[in-house]
Amino acid sequence: MLMMNRNKQAKLHFMANGFRMLSSGDHVVCALTGESISLDELRYWSVALQEPYASAEISVKAALAKR
Repeated sequence: MLMMNRNKQAKLHFMANGFRMLSSGDHVVCALTGESISLDELRYWSVALQEPYASAEISVKAALAKR
């Protein structure tokens, strides 16, 4: 039963101080790099664009590109 969400992409709703799980899974995919990000390691996202990012550097690149 605990293995059901393994290797399954989660769908999340990103908020200012966290996220809400819409569809269960164990990871999301970085919007810019396509890198898989474990939910335990997810720290960066855009609330406005509803996109996850693998690192702070990638999130800054995304923000500058959207200007």
